[in-house]
Amino acid sequence: MLPSPEGESSVSVLREDMIFVGTAEAPQYLRLGMANRHGLVTGATGTGKTVTLQILAEGFSAAGVPCFCADIKGDLSGLAAEGEPKDFLLKRAEVIGLGADYHFGSSPAALWDLFGEAGHPIRTTVSEMGPLLLSRFLDLNETQEGVLNVAFRLADDEGLAILDLKDLRALMVHVSDEAATLSKVYGRVAPASVAAIQRRLLVLEEQGGNHFFGEPAFQIADLMRTAEDGRGVVSVLAADKLMSNPRLYATFLLWLLSELFEELPEVGDPEKPRLVFFFDEAHLLFADAPKVLLQLVEQVVRLIRSKGVGVYFVTQSPLDIPDTVLGQLGNRVQHALRAYTPRDQKAVRAAAETFRPNPALDTERVITELGVGEALVSTLEPKGVPSMVERTLIRPPAGRLGPLTVTERESLIKSSPMSAKYDTMVDRESAYEILARRAEETAAAAEAPSGGNGGAPAPAPAPAPVEEEDEPGFLTEAWRAVFGGKKKLTETQKMARNTARTMAAEAGAELGRMVGGTSGARVGRSLARGIFGNLLRR
Repeated sequence: MLPSPEGESSVSVLREDMIFVGTAEAPQYLRLGMANRHGLVTGATGTGKTVTLQILAEGFSAAGVPCFCADIKGDLSGLAAEGEPKDFLLKRAEVIGLGADYHFGSSPAALWDLFGEAGHPIRTTVSEMGPLLLSRFLDLNETQEGVLNVAFRLADDEGLAILDLKDLRALMVHVSDEAATLSKVYGRVAPASVAAIQRRLLVLEEQGGNHFFGEPAFQIADLMRTAEDGRGVVSVLAADKLMSNPRLYATFLLWLLSELFEELPEVGDPEKPRLVFFFDEAHLLFADAPKVLLQLVEQVVRLIRSKGVGVYFVTQSPLDIPDTVLGQLGNRVQHALRAYTPRDQKAVRAAAETFRPNPALDTERVITELGVGEALVSTLEPKGVPSMVERTLIRPPAGRLGPLTVTERESLIKSSPMSAKYDTMVDRESAYEILARRAEETAAAAEAPSGGNGGAPAPAPAPAPVEEEDEPGFLTEAWRAVFGGKKKLTETQKMARNTARTMAAEAGAELGRMVGGTSGARVGRSLARGIFGNLLRR
């Protein structure tokens, strides 16, 4: 049995200020006071990353720290059930020095699902997400994003609440109707861009995105709950279905981080984190992300530490994480990588170079030799200095290895206090209802008869008079000869006059052509005007 640094006869899964991770030459601990400096868990598929994520979540929960975990394969839900004493788990516990201190047990957990199928639904309103993340959500280009910003501005100006997708669709119709006016104020609103946004909204709805938008909106405080015994509640998001829509998954995680950053107060460096996030398949956050979103992630990761939140990315290679974010991740657990291709070899070198060197280890070589359940571990020491990397055998979990059964999942969902709060959707009056009512009122006003005439339809208004020209022609004088005096002509009268003028001119032109071709036509028009003018003047 390996001694602990303090000379104890056995290690402890949870000490007062540290979480036991595994054993190398000595037990390896993650200090709670440094846990909000973020972390990275990497390794090839099948090397034990999910188990490492599970034992860290169990350790934080036991320390009273709530956690949020994205469950890609469905296995993490098993931490809500007591583990089974399997031989390989008992043997590993003996090797790493746990021995009789290894106990099986469940962790308090809450199950969540954006689609509301395998857990409580998580919803937000369209307004809360905002145009930037929504543009990422819909994969809009720059022009379309500009039109979406105009739509949000219009909604603010007119007091229209945008809660769900039908509100946004109705708002885009309103933008299309007001395009001419909006273009003068905000810049050109192209009908093609509006149509493109509407098509993207339709696709999003077909993919189930409409489940994500609506009320009651998710409250961040519900991720920060503790159980009656003081342990932190582990929130497990069912993300297996999300993998078929990686853009939805990435946008949701970005939204969640942004909400945390905006809502939580500054606390500096607490004795332990207020909340810890584990983002599995983290490369999806950064794949094809525009620069503005990368800057958002970098900003949140850099500054959210002072709000007492730790963020742990779980992915296959350090190369999946941008350098600006990678530099913020102080606690590292590196499982095995395979160097089959030039890119794999580059990833191995990159992983080795991120650790504080250990003279006793050839880090680059060891990364390719690690077995399942082994990892290179380096955590932050009390003054924030990374510890030397150690080859570590990760401790076995206390909860079940594998997912909950359907019956267990349903029972856990029904017994949760979150069920009454979130499981039933609320649809209050918002942009869709307001705009529909406006359209009905406008249509009713157009069809309603005017008062004072016994209910009969109002007569059509007389055509507006048109000012006469300063120098009247012969047909104008003819009109005055018949009707008397100088008058303002209506549009109908003016059309009749112009028609007569044209007929007279063409008659003269025809006469002129009979005499002298094109030149004769011009003479004929003048002659006709002169003859009729002189007659009328007489």
